[in-house]
Amino acid sequence: MNFLAPGWMLAALAMLAALIAGYVWVQLRRRSDAARFTNLALLDRVAPRRPGWRRHVSAGLLFAMLGVLAVALGRPAMPVEVPRERATIIVAIDVSPSMVANDIDPDRISSAKKAAVAFVESLPDRFNVGLVSFSATAGVVSSPSQDHQAVADSVHNLQISPGTAIGEGVFASLQSIQSFDDDAAEDPPPSAVVLLSDGENTSGRPISSAVRAASDARVPVSTIAFGTGAALVEINGEPVEANIDKEALERLAADTGGHFYEAESGSELSDVYDDIGSSLGSETEYQENLIWWVRAAAVLGAGAVLAALAWSPRLP
Repeated sequence: MNFLAPGWMLAALAMLAALIAGYVWVQLRRRSDAARFTNLALLDRVAPRRPGWRRHVSAGLLFAMLGVLAVALGRPAMPVEVPRERATIIVAIDVSPSMVANDIDPDRISSAKKAAVAFVESLPDRFNVGLVSFSATAGVVSSPSQDHQAVADSVHNLQISPGTAIGEGVFASLQSIQSFDDDAAEDPPPSAVVLLSDGENTSGRPISSAVRAASDARVPVSTIAFGTGAALVEINGEPVEANIDKEALERLAADTGGHFYEAESGSELSDVYDDIGSSLGSETEYQENLIWWVRAAAVLGAGAVLAALAWSPRLP
């Protein structure tokens, strides 16, 4: 629970504490005054039935009611998951030669395409989804659209190309978001980039520049390090290790407010996309629940009145 106006609540609770202290002081004074009545037999004859603890019930309920109202003054709000609107998601996929490594059945690129298509198709219809591919350079394959099937078809058509430009993949994704929404500069829509790579940044601008650009645009970049890192691919007739720069991908995610994932199989990659999709589908908002506190105060107030009528001392 959060409080939207905690200052008012604290002031009201301080006043309530003063009232309770005053009530206790009055009760202690009353007990002291009663002790001064030396003829106890006459006192029992004048007031044979005293309410005892019951005479404090109405006061206790009244103080509880005031406490609830004091909390209500703080405008209590509970976190609620609500659907995101105007959300734009860019899927950026590495299509460098290392993606043909077969350490993942049948190979990395085939598994990546399958999982990416499932991810795109699982997103809510209201989401705008775009596709970026990167190798030595990066380009927008599919502009953000609510036509998820068209984006899925574009994923199937991705082709392998030399080089790995992770930073350029981020820059192309940010440009795609900004060109899609004319109001993005003044009123940025909820946006995110999901970037999958199995290699090291070998071309284009450095990842550190991409981090600054994404942070300035307030677009989190979640990264997926895909592959076992223990595979060889043939490039220009020579076997080359398909290394993964997990540290760079992890820093990219952490420094932009995204999440870093590792996937060493097609099933793990599908699980990663499921986790990302669930986190992107909604956002947390605080909604006031003032009415419940007012109702509770009303119940306590009614109880205080009934207790006073039933147990307060009255002349016969």
